[in-house]
Amino acid sequence: MNGDVTYTIGELARRTGLTVKTVRFYSDQGIVSPADRNPAGHRRYGADAVARLELVRTLRELGLGLPAIRRVVERELTPAEVAAAQAEAIDLRIRVLRLRRAVLGAVARLGSTPEELTLVHRLARLTEDERGRLIAEFLSGVFGGIGGDERFSAVARSLTPELPEDPSVEQVEAWVELAQLAGDSGFRALLRGLARAEAAEAAIAEERAGTGLPRPGLAVAVRELAGPAVAAGVDPGSAEAAAVVAELVERYGQWCAGAVPGDTGALRDRLAERLGAMADPRRERYLELLAVVNQWAVPESWAAEVDWAVRAVA
Repeated sequence: MNGDVTYTIGELARRTGLTVKTVRFYSDQGIVSPADRNPAGHRRYGADAVARLELVRTLRELGLGLPAIRRVVERELTPAEVAAAQAEAIDLRIRVLRLRRAVLGAVARLGSTPEELTLVHRLARLTEDERGRLIAEFLSGVFGGIGGDERFSAVARSLTPELPEDPSVEQVEAWVELAQLAGDSGFRALLRGLARAEAAEAAIAEERAGTGLPRPGLAVAVRELAGPAVAAGVDPGSAEAAAVVAELVERYGQWCAGAVPGDTGALRDRLAERLGAMADPRRERYLELLAVVNQWAVPESWAAEVDWAVRAVA
């Protein structure tokens, strides 16, 4: 192209695909300067103005503001630096938009009220540190100060959700519901009661190590004893079920030696209370939600066995 060729604003606009108003604006801002003026005082632009404006248009399409554009065209920033920074900004924007989409999907599915919408949005937009503090407070309220802290610290880690940077709608929904459970004081008290009971049983096991008694673990016992009964369709109120209950009460009495009066009625009442807490659907729901958030395998459900034991012991 001949370096002596010049263009009017209109010609420059047609060559670059910009409007005359836009070209004039960039000219007034000093982004592109006229090479000279014709006798009538109208601006004339050189060939380099075409290249500059095409670069400006590209940068604007990438979302850069005027200050950044000025730094690029004045060579304070290289195109590579601009591209890297803009790619990072776009990635961040994409993550924000995906999170927003996931939140809206959760709200649409859950049919939230205006108040619930606010809560869902707040929970979903928590930063990683804020989510960590929320869960840490919840787990501290469950396990803090209970004997055998070292053992429970591992359990607490296994109950910690970690929402990824780019969550799916399902993960956001699961996180929001899980966070609501974590904020439920009744659920926290329920888990703390279960943790206390398990810690007490573990302490008794340590005192009586080597005696040959079955290892404490009510959940394990329920699976071992109630599992076959459920599979066989045994009625919880039948004589066959009574034999299973007798074995369960006997094991529980061994684990609670000294902590509960020795008569069968007291042990059975205490066992019924423990089983009732284990049967609370919030407990299993937390584990299901945790698996979704952390992309773990769906945990095996023992709800049927626990429910059978609750009805059989009652």
